[in-house]
Amino acid sequence: METRKCKNCQSDFNIEPEDFKFYEKIKVPPPTWCPECRMKRRMTWRNERSLYKSKCAFSGKDIITGFSSDSGMVVYNRDIWWSDDWDPSSHGVAYDFTKSFFQQFNELMHRSPQPAVFNGRTVNTDYAQHVGNFKNGYLISASWGGENISYASQIHSSKDSMDVVMLVNSELAYECIFVSNSYKTFFSQDSDNCVDSQFLFECRGASNCFGSVNLRNKKYYIFNEPHTKEEYLKRIEEFDLGSYSNIEAMKKKFADIKLKAIRRYANIVNSQNVSGNNVMNTANCKECFETSNDIRDSAYIQNAIGPMKDSFDGYGLGASAELLYEAFDTGAQGARLCFGGIIWGGFDVYYSYNCHGSNNLFGCVGLRNKSYCILNKQYTKEEYEALLPRIIKHMNDMPYIDKKGRVYRYGEFFPPELSPFSYNETIAQEYFPLTKEEAIKQGYSWKDPEPRNYQITLKNKDIPDHIKDVPDSILNEIIECAHNVESNVESSTFNNTLGCPTTKCNEQCTQAFRIIPSELDFLRKQNLPLPRLCPNCRHYQRIKQRNPLKLWHRTCMCQGEFGISESARLPARQGIKYENTVEHDHRDQPCSNEFETSYAPERREIVYCEGCYLREVV
Repeated sequence: METRKCKNCQSDFNIEPEDFKFYEKIKVPPPTWCPECRMKRRMTWRNERSLYKSKCAFSGKDIITGFSSDSGMVVYNRDIWWSDDWDPSSHGVAYDFTKSFFQQFNELMHRSPQPAVFNGRTVNTDYAQHVGNFKNGYLISASWGGENISYASQIHSSKDSMDVVMLVNSELAYECIFVSNSYKTFFSQDSDNCVDSQFLFECRGASNCFGSVNLRNKKYYIFNEPHTKEEYLKRIEEFDLGSYSNIEAMKKKFADIKLKAIRRYANIVNSQNVSGNNVMNTANCKECFETSNDIRDSAYIQNAIGPMKDSFDGYGLGASAELLYEAFDTGAQGARLCFGGIIWGGFDVYYSYNCHGSNNLFGCVGLRNKSYCILNKQYTKEEYEALLPRIIKHMNDMPYIDKKGRVYRYGEFFPPELSPFSYNETIAQEYFPLTKEEAIKQGYSWKDPEPRNYQITLKNKDIPDHIKDVPDSILNEIIECAHNVESNVESSTFNNTLGCPTTKCNEQCTQAFRIIPSELDFLRKQNLPLPRLCPNCRHYQRIKQRNPLKLWHRTCMCQGEFGISESARLPARQGIKYENTVEHDHRDQPCSNEFETSYAPERREIVYCEGCYLREVV
């Protein structure tokens, strides 16, 4: 193991022996930035949710695109971009040894047309970014495989759902976060194999359950108490979840129930030898988050779907791929795809953007089914193999230096200041939120909201409380977002119900929104009230409930035999306690098990190791 100092944040980080083996395998130098800074740097290149109206530079027709008008990018309609009506190679140039590589790549990026949105194999899914194998999707991002889904992110093989994040192999889900293999499950989180249930947390095999935590293969439970079928159905009818005010009251009650329940140190399902959180069907992986479907022998990965193996440092990877490094939205039957983004298929593609089905590319943009190209210029195999070592040496001899004085040689990902997106347009803002002032101070650009030309026709306070009272004419209304109401209040208080400061919303709030026909139909059929927030603000409320993509070394908080596990060491934890229900192996002594967890030490929750947790819930 070797300890190094991050060239960005100046903190120490470790490079393990198995890491060095991986870097040798793909012939790249070890990183100079720590894993978290590398992750943040990649994220500044990925825009999942910011969409704009624009004109296709090829046809002149209206398009919806992820590139704003001031990005300086040339944008084509998606289908035109994928057609043979133009030639990406026409923008290629010979390598210039008087300029840094990243400067030349940036110039190529702004010459080469890009598709309006990055989605493939989709039908009726125009309002989507980084999506594949989808049908009838609306405002979808970072997803692979789905049908009839709206307002969602990180969807895998699911259908007929809306307002969800991290949904896997599920159907009829609403306001769920990391729910898998479930049917008709609402307002739930970190649960698997659940049916006809609402307000669940960390449940497995729950059927017809409500407001409960840590259930295993239970039926007809309400607030963790068993009921007969008749009692259960009567109580559920009394809750009347078609009412918005009833839902809000239940959210508050359930939040208190969750806080007093024990937490497993990590949400890891059917996986072996892994560290991270929200992991399913994964093996031999380090610091991986939100992964599923056979991920193996990898590290520092976020939002990946397998099969995938032997890959480091990436977001949105997988789908039958291996040997990926420092990349995003990359894979789909590929290997040795490094330092790039939106690379689907092929092998030995380095420092490239939006290239597909190609082999042996370096510094290319927008190529399809090409081989042996540098900066989009075609070479013979012999010419390519002779020129590439010279370019790598040149990248080290003449590195790119950004405005903050950070040096980029071969082995570094693209500098954030060259991204076509501003910081708050990207997922970096979701995982590492900054204010405009903070972002600019750290060297990032910031995108101010574009002027909106619509008039609100329905005030938030005038939305019907119950779904049964909503008329069909709601589809014609432009509804005020609740955060827009709060932002106009002269107060610095925090609205706990809506989850946003009342003086300013930093969640890409659109100020108003519409109800679409499929949404109204879904809410009526499931007896659920209309939302009060715009889709962006609703998305941010969901992702706030996820743990961060970071691990802390901690010790199990279980205190002893039939004793009380209590976290009163910090003022915020006083009064939060849990009494064990059975005897544990450590009897009357505190548990000494240690682990890596995404629960920070100062948080209020009671966090148990796997052994103590299973003793209590199985």
